[in-house]
Amino acid sequence: MPRCTGQDPRDGLVHIGVAYHGGIVEYWNSRAETMPRDELERWQWSRLSRALDHARRSSPFWAGRIPDGITSMAAYTERMPLLHKADLLASQRASPPYGTWPSLDPARGVRHHQTSGTSGNPPVRTFDTERDWKWITDTFCTALYSNGVRSHHKGLVAFGYGLFAGFWGMHYALERMGCTVVPAGGLDSTTVVRLLVDLRIEVLGLTPSYAMRLIETAGEMGVDLARDANVQVMLAGAEPRSDFTTRTIEEAFGARVFNAAGTTEFGGVFMFECPSRRGACHINEPTVIEEVLHPGTGRPVGYGEEGVRVTTGLYREGMQLFRHWTEDIVVKRPHTECGCGRTWDFLDGGILRRVDDMRKVRGVSVTPVMIEDVLRGFPEVGEFRSSIRTVRGLDTIHVQAEAGVVDGEAAQALRARIAEDFKRQIGIRPQVELSPAGSLPRTRWKAARLHDERHLAHA
Repeated sequence: MPRCTGQDPRDGLVHIGVAYHGGIVEYWNSRAETMPRDELERWQWSRLSRALDHARRSSPFWAGRIPDGITSMAAYTERMPLLHKADLLASQRASPPYGTWPSLDPARGVRHHQTSGTSGNPPVRTFDTERDWKWITDTFCTALYSNGVRSHHKGLVAFGYGLFAGFWGMHYALERMGCTVVPAGGLDSTTVVRLLVDLRIEVLGLTPSYAMRLIETAGEMGVDLARDANVQVMLAGAEPRSDFTTRTIEEAFGARVFNAAGTTEFGGVFMFECPSRRGACHINEPTVIEEVLHPGTGRPVGYGEEGVRVTTGLYREGMQLFRHWTEDIVVKRPHTECGCGRTWDFLDGGILRRVDDMRKVRGVSVTPVMIEDVLRGFPEVGEFRSSIRTVRGLDTIHVQAEAGVVDGEAAQALRARIAEDFKRQIGIRPQVELSPAGSLPRTRWKAARLHDERHLAHA
């Protein structure tokens, strides 16, 4: 394929682009992103060997978990035990705040972050050293540059600047790339919409839930975001989203919505969506090893098969991560199926769902994204929440949805249509409650859309 080169004077990196049918794909780090697979595998093993040595010497937690005699990648994946979130939480409860997990003195940390705790578990707490944070920033730069972000752009980061790691990395990556950054975490949605229009913001980072909130707010203000604003690239992450939600956001903003994901436990962005193939989320393989294991047997699955993502970090020095069972369901595909020229394999569709998000209701598997797919198909419905309850001894899904009408024949007809579509698409007929528009809470972070309340009936 023909290549083009260019240099951004702000970072000194040479960026090489590959031509494909939709345009030119450029790389933040061409050497790393186009490394031959055999060289990449040698690089991963070299980094992993050093990381294991560091962990054995420096972390009481890992010293007790790393087997002796790991001399190859095959031995590592066969003998290294899986790490579960409960293991980290147990360590941190026994010796707060970080437990025996750290591989460096926490006093060397320059940042503290922790998980959101939306699953009902206590948060996992982490810190990052200065070198860790530079690496985390670079993983965001890799994703943003791939998505078309350049130094002349203005970026607005619309999330709560709190303890959750979230889009902090995006903020610092935009700065490193030379972009103008607008931190909008403490602003109300009306002000955010005005900033998008007045400042001609090209790059927007937020959750899918908050994107839907901005669409709603803009409508109330009489603002057509696709016409009046100038957003060109959107990074919408931190929670799963349905295809319908993605299309709705793209149509409303007139911009491409890209996927990316990272975790507090890992530290950086481990995958990002490629512009040359919709849904192809390349794994940042020089910095992470991503296994895909069968959720029942724990054995590796092949390309194209669903399994649980298991993560090993290769760069973080303060709080290291080896074979973390993430609960994320993914499908890995070979890099050759994407036309961008990267040699990094990709996760098809990103994170499809989570094992711990799926609930069985009368024998039917239900996930939050399945419910979202149904409700987003009704233009009358705004924000929504759902729960699983025990009603007269029978497990029942209860849906609370905002609508313009909540009483009378029109409301009754809408409830019946929602219930019918729900039954047709998912297999269960829910209870449907309509609430006035604007009555349900909005969030800039992860929206918890499915609550399992069955245990409350027995409390």
